[in-house]
Amino acid sequence: MNSVVLIGRLTRDPDLKFTPSGMAFTRMTLAVDKELFGDKKQEAINQGKPTADFISISVFGKQAENCANYLAKGSMCAVNGRISTGSYTTQSGEKKYTTDVIANRVEFIGSKQSASTLPGKPKNPDSNFFDDFSDDDNDIFQPVDEEDIPF
Repeated sequence: MNSVVLIGRLTRDPDLKFTPSGMAFTRMTLAVDKELFGDKKQEAINQGKPTADFISISVFGKQAENCANYLAKGSMCAVNGRISTGSYTTQSGEKKYTTDVIANRVEFIGSKQSASTLPGKPKNPDSNFFDDFSDDDNDIFQPVDEEDIPF
């Protein structure tokens, strides 16, 4: 079984492109924390070792367009997909190997930005919004006699 689930933050804005046939595809890199804590994390930082893995993600179709439109550098997302490996030869004749995740599903978990600065969200929510709902509406709930319940 080839299945991967990752949660992390984008290291840069997604790069949307289209194939010659018109299918959208997006490439992005996800920084996934290595779950180092306390002394181990501090030791890795002091030694200049990364505390996250940087994983290349490819997304296709409408989902690729959504990623490009709604995600940005720093956005947190969850990716469900499969690992794809490949290789190519450089112009100098050196063989390079690649490992990517082909996303089946991308879920937008959050953003580096606060929710109030996202498109379509009010910058200053009306603090009086909830004032229209009074506590005097408690009389709409009436006790039910168990004899009236049909089962």
